Amino acid sequence: MQDYILEVENISKAFLGVKALDQVSFKIKKGEVHALVGENGAGKSTLMKILNGNYKKDQGTVKIDGKEVDIQNPNDAKAHGISIIFQELNLVSLLSIAENIYIGRLPKKNGLVDWKKLYEDTELALKRIGYDIDPGTKIGTLSVAQRQMIEIARALSYPTTRILLMDEPTATLTTKEVEILFEVVRSLKKQGISVIFISHKLEELFEICDTLTVIRDGQVIETMPIEGLTKDDVTSKMIGREITNIYPKRKKTHTDEVVLKVEKLSHKDAYRDISFELHKGEVLGMAGLVGAGRTEIARGIFGIDYKDSGDIYINGSKVKINSPADAIKYGICYLSEDRKSEGLMGSMSVKHNISAANVEKLLVNGVLSQKKEEEIANELVEALKVKTSGLEQTVFNLSGGNMQKVVLAKWLNTNVDIFIFDEPTRGIDVGAKYEIYQLINRLVEQGKSVIMISSELPEVMGMSDRLLVIQRGRIAADLEVESMTPNDFIKYAI
Repeated sequence: MQDYILEVENISKAFLGVKALDQVSFKIKKGEVHALVGENGAGKSTLMKILNGNYKKDQGTVKIDGKEVDIQNPNDAKAHGISIIFQELNLVSLLSIAENIYIGRLPKKNGLVDWKKLYEDTELALKRIGYDIDPGTKIGTLSVAQRQMIEIARALSYPTTRILLMDEPTATLTTKEVEILFEVVRSLKKQGISVIFISHKLEELFEICDTLTVIRDGQVIETMPIEGLTKDDVTSKMIGREITNIYPKRKKTHTDEVVLKVEKLSHKDAYRDISFELHKGEVLGMAGLVGAGRTEIARGIFGIDYKDSGDIYINGSKVKINSPADAIKYGICYLSEDRKSEGLMGSMSVKHNISAANVEKLLVNGVLSQKKEEEIANELVEALKVKTSGLEQTVFNLSGGNMQKVVLAKWLNTNVDIFIFDEPTRGIDVGAKYEIYQLINRLVEQGKSVIMISSELPEVMGMSDRLLVIQRGRIAADLEVESMTPNDFIKYAI
């Protein structure tokens, strides 16, 4: 008899009549790292939320150590030794790292918070994952990658944790941080702790996981040892078809016409003397090490953050962009890497999120036309293949990849000509990535222009015409992708 710590048997879950999970069954051994893979919307995150008590299953059983358990809420999950790291970050920006890690269970002394013990405990939690940072630092001052490490530390801070659910834990981490995380996972495995590991970065699965379960359209396709599998094996099982070219080819679309010109843009804390041109029909890549200033430059152009100096020209005319509203007026949109906090209105419907950036388009005689809103939303949902139970579904109930598609749909509903994509495929499966790549190609074929920021060098090289290498807040190189190599990037990036 196999020594299983977790057994999931015939779990089903539906939302508004649409089945998210259909008779899902698999088992996890003690001390096993078990990969769970599938396209966005396949049901992976729904299953994780059932195991964590965020959702109630419609049917099926969950067994821990061979005994059936009833997980009604996250506290039940913690009591049974289950901790989770969500794909979408759930930290309170105004609170410190220490307060976020121990929120709801702050140590007390004489009825008051014992701050000394709180900071000591937090330092130990951070040390466990090899992360050195002041526990008193406010979450709001951290990057997305830093916040992800805090989420990991929080999940591991529960002494009862025996089963760790990790939903895209490396999506925003640097190579060094991923290596640290993997060392933590290997250490947990030696302690007999089991890990369910969800990642769309298939190379990670082969490095860290023992077993793999594929879910497609809410059903388990197969569970198998990962040894001996190839990326192509996993991809074809995930999406039910083969993708022969990861980055779809496109004919040359860019012209010599300059649609965006940036001259000596500077921000004293983030970047200096940024100057470049973007041409009509061009995909201009922007790459660099984490912390190089890529996102800060994009936010400066879009008017989110203050700029100390520099000029921006649109179609040859100098413009003032002091806010996102200014940028949109001049035909620029920005898809943030943090889609949950900055790209979506989470409590609102898919339909209203798609409408948000261009309500004027929906007015008939000065009154919002619900019919027109639904027609446009339906058209974009269908075009982008957004997996949703309907236009009224709350957007935060979608999978991460489908949330990203809704952000894209929102901007496609406007009249912008310049798209700034900041990590557009973060946390998205290989099939959905391909669809987004095709969308980018269609945009530039229509004469639109794209700035694409990505921490994945193969992606930004595979999709771009030119590549700006950002190094410590400066443009270190402007390279023609057709003639460059990864070594060229490394030479300028470090």
